[in-house]
Amino acid sequence: MAESSDSDQLVQIVVRGVAAGKTVEIDGLGSFVPDPCWCGFRFEPSPPQVFIAHVKEDAASAERLYQDLEAAGFSPWMDARKLLPGQNWPRAIEGAIENSAFFAPCFSQNSVIKKGGFQAEIRYALDCARQIPLDEIFVVPLRLDNCRVPRSIQRELQYVDLFPHWPRGLRRLVTMMRREVERRTIRRSA
Repeated sequence: MAESSDSDQLVQIVVRGVAAGKTVEIDGLGSFVPDPCWCGFRFEPSPPQVFIAHVKEDAASAERLYQDLEAAGFSPWMDARKLLPGQNWPRAIEGAIENSAFFAPCFSQNSVIKKGGFQAEIRYALDCARQIPLDEIFVVPLRLDNCRVPRSIQRELQYVDLFPHWPRGLRRLVTMMRREVERRTIRRSA
């Protein structure tokens, strides 16, 4: 008897979970939810993922952004919330950037002068953006305070200010992302 493939094993896990009345989530794809009206289950795709890049000094603002985006129906991804103990964090971060609908670097007076992971994440996201059609929005720079956005970003990308009025900046960000998701959906179904 031949060994079952990975896809067969995945199907068996989903079927067993749904049959037990549990929701089975596949990270980045969606959830299979028990529903007797839909032949036993229905599939709910994951909301668009938004990677939030920040420095540790801005963790409180990044956490606020995470909660606000989640409340707006997006699936935010932030290292402090999503990385697991023992996980290969550089690879997990790269995978999360690759699988995100949007990359939101949080610029501040703290982040623009700091070397390290934040800068590496921005460079990786810009590399990923090179593979996306030019008219699609992927990198959405955010300013947390009155800092200077790096020239290389400022030259090509419009940023959103989340200060001095956070709700106004957030509304602008969420509206843009919803429109972009809708535009992508229409374009891909045409």
